[in-house]
Amino acid sequence: MSKLEKVLDFKIILLITINAIMGTGIFFLPALGAQIAGPASIISWIIIAIISIYVSMCFAELVSMFPKAGGIYEYAKQAFGRFTSFILGWITIVAGNVTIAMLIVGAIQYLLPVNAPVAKIGISILFIVIFNYITYRGMKTSSVMLVAFSIITLATLFSLIIPGLISFHPENLKPFFILPTSAIVLALFYIQETFFGWETTTFLSEETKNPEKVMPKALILGTIIIAIISIVFVTTSLSTIPWQIFGNSVAPLSDLGQMHFGDQAKDVFTLLVYLAIIGSVAGWIVSAPRLLLAMARDRLFITQLASIHPKYKTPYKAIIFQTVLTSALVFIGAGAYQTLLLMLLPLVLVMYCAVLIALVKLRFTKPNLKRPYKAPLGKILPIGVIIILVSMLIMWLVIEENAFGLLRLAFSLIFLGIPLYFMLELYYNPKALRKTYDMLAHVTLATERLSLPMSIRKKTLELLGPVKGKTVLEFGCSVGTLTMPLARAVGKKGKIYATDISKKDIEIVKKRIKKHHHSHVKAIHDNDHHKQVHPSVPNCDHVVSVGNLAHVNDIHQVLKHMSKRLKKHSRIVFVDYEKFFDLIPNKEWLDKDETIKRTFKNAGFTVNIERKQGLAWRYIFIYGQKN
Repeated sequence: MSKLEKVLDFKIILLITINAIMGTGIFFLPALGAQIAGPASIISWIIIAIISIYVSMCFAELVSMFPKAGGIYEYAKQAFGRFTSFILGWITIVAGNVTIAMLIVGAIQYLLPVNAPVAKIGISILFIVIFNYITYRGMKTSSVMLVAFSIITLATLFSLIIPGLISFHPENLKPFFILPTSAIVLALFYIQETFFGWETTTFLSEETKNPEKVMPKALILGTIIIAIISIVFVTTSLSTIPWQIFGNSVAPLSDLGQMHFGDQAKDVFTLLVYLAIIGSVAGWIVSAPRLLLAMARDRLFITQLASIHPKYKTPYKAIIFQTVLTSALVFIGAGAYQTLLLMLLPLVLVMYCAVLIALVKLRFTKPNLKRPYKAPLGKILPIGVIIILVSMLIMWLVIEENAFGLLRLAFSLIFLGIPLYFMLELYYNPKALRKTYDMLAHVTLATERLSLPMSIRKKTLELLGPVKGKTVLEFGCSVGTLTMPLARAVGKKGKIYATDISKKDIEIVKKRIKKHHHSHVKAIHDNDHHKQVHPSVPNCDHVVSVGNLAHVNDIHQVLKHMSKRLKKHSRIVFVDYEKFFDLIPNKEWLDKDETIKRTFKNAGFTVNIERKQGLAWRYIFIYGQKN
């Protein structure tokens, strides 16, 4: 089985970290900070830098413990379990793809400030496809792209910092405290986004050499470098352009470039800022499919997305999924980009609070777990940071116009993940499946004519062939929808062993057996139905199963159990459902006829396959015999 390839060393992951964390905030937020707090906004940058360096240490400890592709999803799973980790992963997927879509559109708007929405959407999707294709082709190719964008970002900033240091004008920083002290706190709130992005780097852990040591070092050092660059950049910028002018600048970097290098430099720096924004987007596009991969591995997302390309060693199906999702968001978000971007702040703050809580909990619940790096005061300080983050969220609610509406929108997206979680658990988790079937047993009985119409029952029995006087295993009898006509078909001299994972379903089957006097039918409840044929089932002449293949976790094991109980030329018929409302995917091995045939062949069966459209799904008929 293909695995992700470890190709990233410390230097590369450090540059990727800087690019991922610095993002786009450094190009616009210094001006906003100056507008709010004047020269004293430098203090805001120092405070947020200190907080961010400590948060990077918390991420460093977690990634040293769990250097896996899931990143923050993995940390939540270890600390809280499946549900919370899914919700956190879901929040990250939503926030990340919204960010990709919105920033690409914003970058196009920045470069081409004209009213041509269709053209901009087309160009945005083109960039999305190009970056995802580069990601598809492998981490070596992707890392070259990310390193190039990192160098562009750093070069852009240093080209403004160095002349700013040379021609430093301290008089522009006086008086330092022009506005009330509360303005420093307010500026702190608005500039915090500059330091968001640690999670992006953690998704690349499985492709990093010696990640237990390299990732913590890169996260902390990268954050320190960004902190120094940000503080120096803000200070030199405010010394170059008076804060009143700088604070009202729409394109602060372009204005700084014009001040240092003349009018001709303005267009150059406009292009450089555009490339930096695009580079920030590229970082997320490369890393995010690794989160989808991790969730799919744990059966908390579509399991097909866990596939690794045999040649390029990338999660290529997750990359394709991401391409479609982001492109759709570009269309859906048309005209509402500003709203969606404002909505991201509460999502990100919730995400970081969850990560910090996970660190504290793991300190108490798993104190002996190996920690190659350990954040200082990891049981206490993260709580202080959480209080600061929650305070910022409260401040956002007070300051931002229509904040509660945006908060409702953000949490509606979170709650949208809850039914998806239960649907995935039902689809992949035997325990959840058993509970759900038990709960819905009488509903299943009342709707059996819809789920398994008479025409499908008749076709199933026709494919099974003459069964008079035979012994038949009905693997997954549900509430007995097929059991009753099958009992009549085998007659009193035959025998049916009807097994199912649901205790309630079996109780209903037993009542129906008794009512119709089918004493030759034996109903068996099996908690491990997803991975075996019940041990009490003897050798049989034939096997029939309806609606169970998608819920079998170990199909190879189950088919081998059946093969051992059947003699040569024994007939088998499996009927399953696929493409529910064209939304719920198949199990991977049910996608292609060749894979199905190979799976059955390995267990000793030769089968044919037919697919038939039903009411809101398709039926798959798999029938044949033992070789």
